[in-house]
Amino acid sequence: MGQWYTPPEIPSLKWTSALQTARLEDGSVFIYGGSTANGFITNATINNPTYEFFPPKNINGYNGVQIPSQFLLDTLIANQFPNVLALPDGNLFIAANQQAMLFNWKTNTETRLPNVPNGVRISYPFSAGLTMLPLTPENNFTPEILTCGGADLDDSLATGAYSSQSPTSNQCARLVLTRQGIAAGWKVEHMPQNRTMVELILLPDGRVLMVNGMSTGVGGYGTGVFDMINESNADHPVFTPLIYDPNAAPGKRFTVAPISSNIPRMYHSTATLIPDGSILLAGSNPNSDVIFNVTYPTEYRMEFLSPPYMFRPRPTFTGLPATLDYGATATINVNLPRGTRSVTAVLMDLGFATHGVHMDQRLVHLRSTLSRDGKTLRITGPANPRIYSPGPGFLFIVTNDGVPSEGKKFLIGTGAQPPVDQGAIENLLRATENLNSVAPLKH
Repeated sequence: MGQWYTPPEIPSLKWTSALQTARLEDGSVFIYGGSTANGFITNATINNPTYEFFPPKNINGYNGVQIPSQFLLDTLIANQFPNVLALPDGNLFIAANQQAMLFNWKTNTETRLPNVPNGVRISYPFSAGLTMLPLTPENNFTPEILTCGGADLDDSLATGAYSSQSPTSNQCARLVLTRQGIAAGWKVEHMPQNRTMVELILLPDGRVLMVNGMSTGVGGYGTGVFDMINESNADHPVFTPLIYDPNAAPGKRFTVAPISSNIPRMYHSTATLIPDGSILLAGSNPNSDVIFNVTYPTEYRMEFLSPPYMFRPRPTFTGLPATLDYGATATINVNLPRGTRSVTAVLMDLGFATHGVHMDQRLVHLRSTLSRDGKTLRITGPANPRIYSPGPGFLFIVTNDGVPSEGKKFLIGTGAQPPVDQGAIENLLRATENLNSVAPLKH
């Protein structure tokens, strides 16, 4: 059960890095965690165990200013770049280190979930990939979490005790966020490769692409870990993508892609789905300076990975409205490949990422009806803003054999701005007039 937490005042109103965000049902942004100074691994002296909102809210007894989080105290040491996902019941899923919780941001209530199995840590510098699997009418928009990779290393070791050859994990774990699913706990399976800093990218066909990362070592660079590779804390980059089918039978969900890159994508690399259906891979700089005469230099080349569906006849559509409100309907014109029996309207937030952690990535199947002649498709907006937060999205039309159209951008909701509380804004401004002040916050 959830427990109400009444924490002490937190004087600091600043961070430098390692925070995460999620867009909420009212269109505002939830901002969570971070560090007050740079460091290889967080600790009590630089931990910023707070959350806040943009625009600021007068909520939970805190008028626009940061609100303390017990979870970010309990997950020390390695809790930088926590995973935050907005759930279709209005709560948030948050995970860091080996722990996870459901968080009711409206009441400041934390409900702890089962720990990640087998002692695997999933946040920086032992970063795993994490995503919510597709929300569909068939699964009643039930949230299920997938996390893959990370490491089961001790997070309390001295920096020099970690190695660029430290083992990482091949564990994947899934947790259904219902009463029964939580009671059953995480279900474990294993990737063909060990990985940390792996990116999990939702594809329009509902599968998950796993790219980037390394098979040994830890995140960061230049921290003095034992046997650094130049300044890299890690070694043995993983070049071959994996494709994970969440609907396949256990033991048959992983497919090793038939292609590999020759560019290491390690610390500070990233990847994202783009609207044409391909995946952009970029970055990697596991050294403190932009230098090239090292084993893993700063990487300026970008790559585009094209899944097999890119080379098949693809559906197209026109007539998408600029805005689709919740529960509203629209009819679009579709041009389907020969032999298509049915299609699915897929709403996606492509999200954005840092340090291998994807924020706001989401896939929702819209209710839709294909006309008898197969030339028009009637789509219905999400039932409510908890299923898909108001804001931009991309619509893909996916055929029954898993071939998507290109995605087209539109707005979900009315396009109205989030609620603005001028009093909360003014109180935040007063509290931040002197960032070096340690006076108690007004709330």
